[in-house]
This record gives sequence, C-alpha cells and structure tokens, in this order.
Amino acid sequence: MASNMSAPSVLASKSSVLATDSSALTQHSPTPAGPLRTWRFLQGREGAWFLLGLLLLWQLVSVLPFAGSYLFPSPWVSLKALWLSLPELLKGTGSSFLILVPGYLLAALVGIAWGLLVGTTPALHRMFSAFSRLASPIPPTIYIPYAIALLPTFRTAAGFVVFIGAFWPVFLNTAAGAGALPQRYRDNARILGLGRGEYLHRVVFPSALPHIFSGLSVGLVFSFIMLTVAELFGANAGLGRFIQLYADYADYPRMVAGILYTSVVVLLTMELLERIKRRALFWVR
Repeated sequence: MASNMSAPSVLASKSSVLATDSSALTQHSPTPAGPLRTWRFLQGREGAWFLLGLLLLWQLVSVLPFAGSYLFPSPWVSLKALWLSLPELLKGTGSSFLILVPGYLLAALVGIAWGLLVGTTPALHRMFSAFSRLASPIPPTIYIPYAIALLPTFRTAAGFVVFIGAFWPVFLNTAAGAGALPQRYRDNARILGLGRGEYLHRVVFPSALPHIFSGLSVGLVFSFIMLTVAELFGANAGLGRFIQLYADYADYPRMVAGILYTSVVVLLTMELLERIKRRALFWVR
C-alpha cells in the first residue's frame, strides 16, 4: 500500500526534474548563427532583393569610367526620360495594341479550334502532324520581309507576323491537351450519345484548358516579340518604333525608358492573362 501511495509522488518528482532540465536547455540554447538569421530575413523576399541587386548593379555600371558608359544611363536619368516620354509612349502603346490584339486573338481562336479538331480526329492528326513538325520550328521573323512585300499595309503585315508567332504554341498545346483526354471521358460521352460539337464543347475543351492556357501564355510572349521586331522594320508608331528611333539618334536615356516601359506593359498583360487563367481553371490549384 505504501509503495502504491508513493508512485504518484515519484512520477511528479521525475516530471519536475525533466521540466527543470528542459527549461535549462532552452535558456542555454545557442542563438541562430548570423547567416541563418540573414537567410530567415531574406526568405520570402528573394524577388524584391534580386531586383534591388540589379538596380544597384545598374547604378554601378552607369558611373564606371569605361568606353561604352554612355550606353548605360543611370536609373534616375532613365526614369526622368520615361516621365518626359510618357505621352509618346502611351500613344505608341495604342498603336502597338491595334496590331497585337487582332493578331493574337485570331491566332488563339484558330489555334484552339484547329487544335481540338486535330487532337480528336486521328485522320487529321496523321495528315497535319508532319506539316506541323516541319513548320512550327521556323522562326516567324523569316516571314517579315515577305509579309511586308506581299500584304497591302504594314499593319496587316505586322498582324500576320503576330498571328504566326502566337498560332503554333496555341495549336500545339491545344492538340496535345485534346489528345491526352482520358479514355473514360470518351466512353462516357459515347454512352450519353453526345454529338460531335457538344462533345468538343462540353468534354474536350474543358479537359484541355490547362494545356490551352499554357499555349496562350507562350503565344502572348511570342506575339510581343514579333510585334516589336516587326515595328523595327517599318512602323511609323509603336513601342518598337520608339526604341528604334531613339537608338538611331543615340538618345540612350529615352531608349532605355522605352525598354523599361515595354517590359512593364508586357508584365501587366501577362498578369491579366494569368488572372483569367486562375478564374477559368478554378478547380486547378
């Protein structure tokens, strides 16, 4: 009986000893090392610190005395030139988007529709796959001189080049997504007696949406590249024309301002597409 009565007291004393030891260890535990504290401070802010590092590097290069230092105006000078050129840049943005938007939207429409058909029709896939493997790797810049020479206006020629640049990524990704449709979806659609159009609209298209948006993102990047390159050839206005004009006049602050402004426009446009993607693919996380 005495041994049974002493068991709780023994356990209590042991727990108190353990608590005392753990508190002592906590008090005497070493503080995190300097590099570890620095890493914890930087964690989650890597992008901002990287941009800050690039800005400091830019400032350093702009003040170094070397032969080509005039090619690198300081960030402050470039931002000042950007502010002064803002009305001209806004006008150029409108001109560029009048070319970009129709060409990109037409490429998205044709690429998605044709990709769904090719991805779900074995005969079309066999017929078109060889041509797509041959034509898709060709750089769209090759078509610029032909488009300018054959089409009636520069705007239609530039729109055609934008269309070619965006079409292949959209088409190839859509066809891949349509071809990757699980067999059970096809069997269920056959059991339900869905028609061809309803099958493509209600089954294939939603299943291929992740692939389609991947193609749209890549196609939008290519569209901006092709638009800028086309505007370097013969445009009277536009973002590419702005950069080329002031590069010809050796006005490098305005040229750098045009590059910065164009990058911001591309970033905002890509962010808009990303928001549309997140809203459309609400079931994908």
